[in-house]
Order: sequence, then C-alpha cells, then structure tokens
Amino acid sequence: MHLFYQPEIDKISILSEEEAHHAFHVLRLRDGDQIGLLDGKGRSAVASIQSINKRGVTAEVISEVLTPPPSRTFGLAIAPVKNMDRFEWLVEKATEMGVSRITPVICRRSERKELKTDRLQKLIIAASKQSKQSWFPVLEEPLLFSSFIKSEFGGKRFIAHCMDGDKVNTSALRMAANATMLIGPEGDFDEAEVQAAVQTGFQPISLGETRLRTETAGLVAVVAFMLP
Repeated sequence: MHLFYQPEIDKISILSEEEAHHAFHVLRLRDGDQIGLLDGKGRSAVASIQSINKRGVTAEVISEVLTPPPSRTFGLAIAPVKNMDRFEWLVEKATEMGVSRITPVICRRSERKELKTDRLQKLIIAASKQSKQSWFPVLEEPLLFSSFIKSEFGGKRFIAHCMDGDKVNTSALRMAANATMLIGPEGDFDEAEVQAAVQTGFQPISLGETRLRTETAGLVAVVAFMLP
C-alpha cells in the first residue's frame, strides 16, 4: 500500500498538492484504491480514494491506528557540512534509523553558516514513509552552538570530539534510555566549545579509533544508539 504524508488526518482527507501530484501523475492511482496516511506524530490510517484527478485527491478514512511514541529517543545535533549532498545523505539515513530529533548546530569552525531546511524536511518525510515510521523526526531550525548547549532536553548528553582526554565509549549510548549526541564541523570543535559543553552537562564520547568525517560520525552515533 502506498503511503502519503497527511499532517491532519480527517474522516475526509484532502492530500497536499505535492502528495496528490505523486498519487495521480506518478503512481497512477484511481478511485477506490486504498492508500495509507501518516501524520508523522503517531497517527496512521487506511483510506479509500473517493476522487482523484489533476486538481487533487480526496480520500475517506476506513480505519485508524495510534502508535505510542518510541520508548527510547535519540537527538542528533550536528554541524552542517559544506557539501550538502553529504549532509542530506546523513539526514535521510538517520531518519531511516529512527532518530527523534535533528538539530543543525552552527559552530565557530563551521564552513556552512546558513542552512535552508525546506529540502531537508522533504527528505525526512520521504525517508519516514519509505521506512514505514509513524513518528517522524523533528527537524529544528539551525542553532548557534552557544544557544544549543543551553537548550532544555532530557536524557544523557554526549559530545564527540577529536581532542585528547577522558571519554566514554559507545556502550554508554546503548545503555541510555534517551540521549542527545553533539557532533562538530569538519574542523572539529575548538577547545572553548568543548569546555563549554562539558560545563553544561555533555559527556565526551569516543566513536572509535579512526578520525571520521562529520556525517560518518553522525551515522555511527545513530547506529550505536539504535542497534541492540
């Protein structure tokens, strides 16, 4: 069954222009075909298409399911890399793995200081539908490093950096019920940023013996948390 993103699932639901275009022009669906609707916040439904044409798609909900929130949550806070293709790849894969939150963080050494999130949001929706997830990751607007480390969020806080010093290993991630991972830019955090993060409760963590690209470190962290 084909899945469609529907932020508000009503008894009679009208698909967005983009989703309707996909249903009509790409999938060639017809009246009476059944489709799945996801609101990205735990609610899903099976619906029957009542009308479909180039002007739009209307569907009637047949049944609904409410999926409870994940028992474990993982927030990925990461500096956007200069090459957007690599960053988009990370966002897509992190979504497929089931992260709860993605926060672009602008650091002192960040090569990319600005980021438009519209395309990233579309990638998240597509990846969530492809991986059949009822809860979509929350994509936050970019935050300065100094603002992010002062944010309120529950669970364990970790920061991955390349400097020497005492660090826990990824087993600390696997044991955490809820966690946030902070990963810096391609030039790494500077020392003052690491100290500031530690002072606000972030624990330094090692992601292995090799030096990783930013997007690789992000995916390693997600895998370490998500896999049993």
